[in-house]
Amino acid sequence: MKTFKEISVKINPACCDIVCNILRENFECEGIITGVEEYKKTKLVKSNYNVIKAYVTDENIDFEKVQSFFHTKRDEIITMQIFNEDIGSWDVTVCVQPNEDWSKKWKENWKPANITSKIVICPSWEKYIQKPEEKVIILDPGNAFGTGCHATTRLCAAAIEKYLKQNDTFADIGCGSGILAMCAIKNDALKADAIDIDETAITTAIENAKKNNIEINFKTGTIEILSDKTYDFVAVNILHNVICDIMPHIKRILKIHGKAVLSGILDEKADVVYNAIIQYNLKILDKTQEKEWIAFIVQRED
Repeated sequence: MKTFKEISVKINPACCDIVCNILRENFECEGIITGVEEYKKTKLVKSNYNVIKAYVTDENIDFEKVQSFFHTKRDEIITMQIFNEDIGSWDVTVCVQPNEDWSKKWKENWKPANITSKIVICPSWEKYIQKPEEKVIILDPGNAFGTGCHATTRLCAAAIEKYLKQNDTFADIGCGSGILAMCAIKNDALKADAIDIDETAITTAIENAKKNNIEINFKTGTIEILSDKTYDFVAVNILHNVICDIMPHIKRILKIHGKAVLSGILDEKADVVYNAIIQYNLKILDKTQEKEWIAFIVQRED
């Protein structure tokens, strides 16, 4: 039976994306579980920490070297001052797991879950009986994407549900698994464009859209590839510093009175994004929060 080395890293949830990127860039990962999640009915049970699990094919992985590597990376993150809060100890374990064990565990720990009062995310291998008022999105995260239940995703989905109007045009910047573009179409957007710099993300997103019989225009690239288009609604769920860097591009692709939801922002970085919003003369319609995560809903006025 084929076996894998399982690298587990216990972290503050705020560090999830960074740790996943570190794993993908430095190890030959066959799959990454971005947090063991628990559910009560369709509601996600929240936790104060995440356990990221990566399954690597390198049989020569050494625990002490991996532990030392992550402690060094943790010190680098602290030095960079990306987070003001405690990022956790990044406790590392390494063990051997058969292939069938980790893939089974992935499926057992991910169940259908509400990300808004109306939108339910359902794993592609689960059966779910849809209620009349619900909109169900079938999702397969591929080998390195989350389940769509992260707080930043929920904040974006709630903003789409509240502010997107029927027949609006929509763009998703940093689309990942494609979940927000699918949310927009499920909420009666006329059409959706979605981009990501990761080709693997685009491949996964295309497959997810097919599973839901949804047409979305997916492209690999940065926001600049949309510079000749404008949209009624734009979703940007990425790191706060990237949001600030691309704020002029976000404004440029918004129609006059077009709206955008800006998410992926830690509470202590909200002022940085707020200043960029004001700098480019975007009107703040709303500010929403879930635990340590913030989202701004803004509108272009000129």
